[in-house]
Amino acid sequence: MQITKATYLGSFASVGSCPVLHLPEYAFIGRSNVGKSSLINMLCNRKDLARVSNQPGKTRTINLYHIDHAWVLADLPGYGFAQVAKSMKEEWPALIREYLTQRENLICAFVLLDFRLPLQEIDRRFIAELGTRQVPFAMIYTKVDKVSRQQRETHTQAIESVLLEDWNELPLRFYTSAMDGEGREALVQYIGCLNDNPGLS
Repeated sequence: MQITKATYLGSFASVGSCPVLHLPEYAFIGRSNVGKSSLINMLCNRKDLARVSNQPGKTRTINLYHIDHAWVLADLPGYGFAQVAKSMKEEWPALIREYLTQRENLICAFVLLDFRLPLQEIDRRFIAELGTRQVPFAMIYTKVDKVSRQQRETHTQAIESVLLEDWNELPLRFYTSAMDGEGREALVQYIGCLNDNPGLS
């Protein structure tokens, strides 16, 4: 599968305001400043599809993109630190939870983890909640270009050994870099397989 066209559908402050689309949908979510916008732009081969900002927490709504008239990409608000009002920060978890549990055409949630860092407790809690709520997900390591090839296995083990304290086994992982495009083909092909066989997630 190749991505040839990506169209912005709009930003929505609640699940109820999102359009009803009878297409498979994939959500991208992670801690603020994990590199989500850069990853989405890399994935869709566009420089300006998702807005990249140096200020964490700029995504405050559910942003939907129509991909090749075949599936929908959902850019969800980041969780964790954000330089916004406390009341707004408290709304985000509810919005995220509402989306993940009520969006009927959601096939898979891709959880982004900064590969340069140890597993953050907020990521661990979020992944645990996905399991509790039985939301299908896969993990995407971002910014892998910042870690040498020799250190990649060590970083992976450090993150996943903590997760395996909560899980018997972990879902698929993808190594990605918005800088050099690593992981794009594998991720696109996986989404293509899920489009054909949604039960694989």
